[in-house]
Amino acid sequence: MIQRILIAASIASLSMVAMSCSREQANTNASNVATTTTAPDNSEITTTNENGVKTETRTFRNNPRVSKIVVTTRDGKRTVKVYSPTGEERELKSEPEKALTATGDAIADSAGFVKDKSTTVGEKTVDTSKTVVDKTKEGASTAIDKTKEGASKVIPKAVDTTKTVANKTKSGAKTVANTAAEGAKKTTNTLKKVVP
Repeated sequence: MIQRILIAASIASLSMVAMSCSREQANTNASNVATTTTAPDNSEITTTNENGVKTETRTFRNNPRVSKIVVTTRDGKRTVKVYSPTGEERELKSEPEKALTATGDAIADSAGFVKDKSTTVGEKTVDTSKTVVDKTKEGASTAIDKTKEGASKVIPKAVDTTKTVANKTKSGAKTVANTAAEGAKKTTNTLKKVVP
């Protein structure tokens, strides 16, 4: 009879141990579940909680400077790592609390990832080209206006000068004609005197 009691107690103990293990396993599995939520700047955050370590991974879909951010919280201490699209890893030390809400460019600036200079140069070239085109149009319009204005002043002066020249030419021609007529009369009178 004592054997039966011992066997029953052993079976009960083993079943209790088995039940507690299965509960622990269920709790562990429940804490390993990953949840995903949408985040600002075309990104999403996946959160996992494993063995008391919370990991939040923010993945950017199309940011040229940042591909993902991993925020790890262990024993109340938080570390933030930023990854570039090329795989370069940097620790974010300034304002880590904004890692899950700030824009990708703001995080890239904080992490020290340099913005692609060719994009900036291209943008500045386009802006400068627009300014040059605008200034050229403005200069051409000014030149056309000045040319019209100058032509407006030159044409009346040319007409006046032409009239003056024509009048002087007419006057000179009359003087020459009168002088020629007088000379012809004198020549005729002289010939009359020489030839009786």
